[in-house]
Amino acid sequence: MNRINYEQSSMVVQPTFLIGTYDENDVPNFTPITWLSVTYDTDHFSLVVSMSDDKKARRNIARSGVFSANLVSTDMLEMLDYFGSRSGLNGAKDGYTYERGEGNKLHVPTLEKSRFVYECEVSQTINLPDVYREAGGVTMICAIKNVQVADYIDMDGIDLMKLDPVVYSGHYHSIGAHLGKIGDFYKEEK
Repeated sequence: MNRINYEQSSMVVQPTFLIGTYDENDVPNFTPITWLSVTYDTDHFSLVVSMSDDKKARRNIARSGVFSANLVSTDMLEMLDYFGSRSGLNGAKDGYTYERGEGNKLHVPTLEKSRFVYECEVSQTINLPDVYREAGGVTMICAIKNVQVADYIDMDGIDLMKLDPVVYSGHYHSIGAHLGKIGDFYKEEK
């Protein structure tokens, strides 16, 4: 295989989430974020989220310290595009169903259609300058306080085909096949 060298690339295979927050008037706001991963810190899992300072969601999180991260499935693509094409800074976004938190541990809005939702509380914020725009950005380390999962998802062996997540790598993609688990492929010779 021949490879071509590039100085840099922003291509990373990433799950797509809609970050849910409330503003100061308790109006929900959702914004798409793909710069998100999970890490483990001593005794709990944490979400690592990066976003620019010019987002309404970022301002809401700075004020409240909490948010939901709603995994986007392929049946939510129209909703994803809608939230991505409208800024919460220009007024409330409407036309979708969210829950105020009957089952929530935190005061965060969650999307009814999302099959997998994290409820998070920010524990550390790292400010990042943005050399491309006036607005900088942040990376937040966030304690996962609750996870909501559709009742047909088995948490002991999560089937991504049932979650049907939207994966982002410059374009949106879906998951195509289950390939196996750790240890299914390499067999040591004896």
